[in-house]
Amino acid sequence: MSVRMSLSTFCLSLLLVGVAAAADSLNCREKGSWPFGPSLAVAHDASRNLAFCGSGGGVYVLDVSNPAQPLKLSDAIRTRGVVQGLCYQANRLYIAADEAGLEIWDMTNPEAPARLGYCDTPGQAQGVAVAGDYAYVADGSLRVISVADPAHPNEVGYCDTLGDARGVAVDGNYAYVANGSSGLRVISVADPAHPSEVGYYDTPDYAYGVAVAGDYAYVADEDSGLRVISVADPAHPSEVGYYDTPNWAFGVAVSGGYAYVADGNSGLRVISVSDPAHPTEVGYHDTPDWAYGVAVAGDYAYVGDYSSMRVISVSDPAHPTEVGYHDTPACAYGVAVAGDYAYVADGVAGLRVISISDPAHPTEIGFCDTPGYANGVAVAGDYVYVADGSSGLRVISVSDPAHPTEVGFCDTPGGAVGVAVAGYYAYVADGGSGLRVISVSDPAHPSEVGYRDTPGEARGVAVAGSYAYVADRDAGLRVIEFYGGGIEESFKPQAASPKPPPTIVSGALFLEEASSRKPQAASLLDVTGRKVAELHAGANDVSRLVPGVYFVRAASCKLSAVSCHKVVIQR
Repeated sequence: MSVRMSLSTFCLSLLLVGVAAAADSLNCREKGSWPFGPSLAVAHDASRNLAFCGSGGGVYVLDVSNPAQPLKLSDAIRTRGVVQGLCYQANRLYIAADEAGLEIWDMTNPEAPARLGYCDTPGQAQGVAVAGDYAYVADGSLRVISVADPAHPNEVGYCDTLGDARGVAVDGNYAYVANGSSGLRVISVADPAHPSEVGYYDTPDYAYGVAVAGDYAYVADEDSGLRVISVADPAHPSEVGYYDTPNWAFGVAVSGGYAYVADGNSGLRVISVSDPAHPTEVGYHDTPDWAYGVAVAGDYAYVGDYSSMRVISVSDPAHPTEVGYHDTPACAYGVAVAGDYAYVADGVAGLRVISISDPAHPTEIGFCDTPGYANGVAVAGDYVYVADGSSGLRVISVSDPAHPTEVGFCDTPGGAVGVAVAGYYAYVADGGSGLRVISVSDPAHPSEVGYRDTPGEARGVAVAGSYAYVADRDAGLRVIEFYGGGIEESFKPQAASPKPPPTIVSGALFLEEASSRKPQAASLLDVTGRKVAELHAGANDVSRLVPGVYFVRAASCKLSAVSCHKVVIQR
């Protein structure tokens, strides 16, 4: 009996392991990553003038002792999830890493950060605050994690907030949770093993971020702006004032008598809260992208602005002024690889060039910030072709990968989403404007030579031979034939011409003699108009040519003539 039970237990273990593995990977493993993307969170070390800028699945460590020129010290922090929240305290950086939970990094040497430990919370870690030996993580609920041993952080308690915990601040024995559609929740953490809700205030919109100063909690409440809530009686929090910011309030920090709000498309808003019942905007700085996170230290506000971190002087709160910034990548939408380099179409951050000579440690070596939204990318020779949204096709020289440079562009009529390159042509999936065919024979002056308006919305394209295969969203797959620039079929027979060759041939292409009995010669052209063979009357061996579409042109035709006959050569 004991043997049977052991065997049963062993089989069950194998089954569980198989299920777990299938949910994560099968016959594949990650070799390395260049995980950087949108900047959603920032933190600051005032004693050493360091800024920590979350960027996708990593963190940039920046020296901001000269705020006008932030200097990157390290990009070695690579997290297992997207960085949603940061908290710095005493040489340790605590990271809310979305589905990967909490990570703790040693920042004693900012140029060589080292991971100390992690705790994989059950939800999606969005925010983190630290007090004493405990980290408080907003991950849909509130998780209390002991960090007394940073190499082995472990959960000691939790409180189900009955909402979507997004942000958290701790003051004394209370944690204040920005709880999405359930507003502000006040949690007693006097006993960290048994946190319990003691009060709440349901804000009108979606609570994303929270900061606490004195007897007040300041909530970034998305479309309802900044809400000021008295927590003098934690069991009965009550709103005493608000300021409706122009866009969506995602993050908030409080310093002195001012609240600094990361307000989405409206940048940084500076709001006087010296009278909490009547908060008033006194100044603002409209950042170039979407402001998601904000930290304040001394005379500077550090704003996580999706595709960059902006350093803004707030020494005069009525006139906040940007003094410096550090670009970060945005969202990786497309990738092409050639040799030791990967070329990434990175949304608002344009083209990023990543060295993959060591696949375990991909490293960015250069970038070119395109004017639009980089959606797709293809590479051929020394040039990269970027489908750049409303800015069409951009042609970028990567002969020096560390310094990619735009050399030409063609502004397509729609929104360029995908691109493929074959021969001298770039094929662009141009959204509502279908497929655009662009000659890139002169990379400095690309020009449209053909197009086909598809019934749906062209989102992707691949090319094989003379056919372009277009992913046309709701209209499925479209197969489009391109004849070649400057070539069209003639439908008017010429009296002196021999009988046209058959449309589809295999092995040999046969030309009949002309009625005049004079020797008959012709040229065979590929779809680019390039002559690939001389033809003569009788059988012509074409078995060694690549299958595809070609054109037969009589030798008597002038170069400017367009009297050609199409043939398809197949194996």
